[in-house]
Amino acid sequence: MQVVESSHSDYAPDVLPGFEARSLRAATLVRPTHQPSAPRAALLHVHGYNDYFFHVEFARAMLATGIAFYAEDLARAGRSLRPGEHPHDMLDAAEQGADITDAMDAIAAELPGVPVIVHGHSTGGLTASVWAHDSPHPALAGLALNSPLFGLAMRPHQRAALPIVLAALRRHPERVVVPGRSPYAERLHVSGGGSWEFNTEWKRPAGVDTRASWLGAVQRAIARLSRGLDIRVPVFVARSAQAGRDSHANGQAGRQDTVVDVAAIARLAPRLGSQVTSVVIEGGLHDLVLSEPDARADYLDRLTAWIDTVCA
Repeated sequence: MQVVESSHSDYAPDVLPGFEARSLRAATLVRPTHQPSAPRAALLHVHGYNDYFFHVEFARAMLATGIAFYAEDLARAGRSLRPGEHPHDMLDAAEQGADITDAMDAIAAELPGVPVIVHGHSTGGLTASVWAHDSPHPALAGLALNSPLFGLAMRPHQRAALPIVLAALRRHPERVVVPGRSPYAERLHVSGGGSWEFNTEWKRPAGVDTRASWLGAVQRAIARLSRGLDIRVPVFVARSAQAGRDSHANGQAGRQDTVVDVAAIARLAPRLGSQVTSVVIEGGLHDLVLSEPDARADYLDRLTAWIDTVCA
C-alpha cells in the first residue's frame, strides 16, 4: 500500500509523534502525517466521556487496510479543552453532532468523493447515532459503534431514582450527580498495570465528575433512540459479551465492559435503522480497541470486514 505525506496548511504537529492536528470551531481534528495515497475509505473516530484520541494502534490498523484515518477531540475534551471548562460537559447531544459535522466537512474537503465511516465509542457512539439520524452528511457511508452508551451500568435503585434526580436538578445543570472515580481508566494506564500510555489530564484515572447537564443530555438522547431512529446508512454495533462491576475487586474486569449496560446495547441496536449489524466480542473491554490482544484482534477483524461490505 502506497502512503503519502499529508499536506494542509491548517495542520500542525500533534502531541502524538507521527500525527498532526488542526483546530475546527470548538473541536480538534487529528490525522496521521502519512495517509494512503488513494484511500478506499476514511474513518473518523469519535471518543467517549473522560477520553480523547490516543489510539495509535487502532489508527495503524486502519491505515494498513487502505483506510485514511482521522480522529476528533470534541469540544471540552482532550486537545480541545480550554481553561475554566468542565471536561466533556454538554447540554444537548446536538452539540457533539455539530462537532462531527465540522470534522466531516473538513474530511470531505480533503478527500472529495471518498466514503467516510464514523466510528463512535461510548458517549460518542450515542451522540453520533442521533447526529446520523438528524443531520446525515453526504459523505457518510456507514456508522460503526464501539460499545455505545445506550444505557449506563447502574444498580436497579439508581436507575429508578434517575428521573427524579434529573427533574430535581433541572435548574442546577452544573450540579455533580456522579463522582468521578474510574477504576476502568486506572486499570488501562501503565501506572495501574495496564497496557496503554495516555495523557492523564485528558483521560483521568481519577475520573471526571458527571454533571446533571451531561447526564440529562445523555438520557434525552437515549430516550430518542428508544423511540426509534431512522439512520439510512449501514450501522455496525459491537459490544462486549459480558458486563461487570467497575471495581478493583472484580477479578474479571479486564475482559468485561464495566461502564455501560451491554444488555441495553443489544436491546436498542435494532432501533437505529433498517441496516444494523450487531456483533459480540468475547473478552472485550468497554473500549474494544483497547481490549486484550485476542479480543482487540477479533473486533478489528469484524470491523474491517464490515467496512469491506460497505465500501466495496
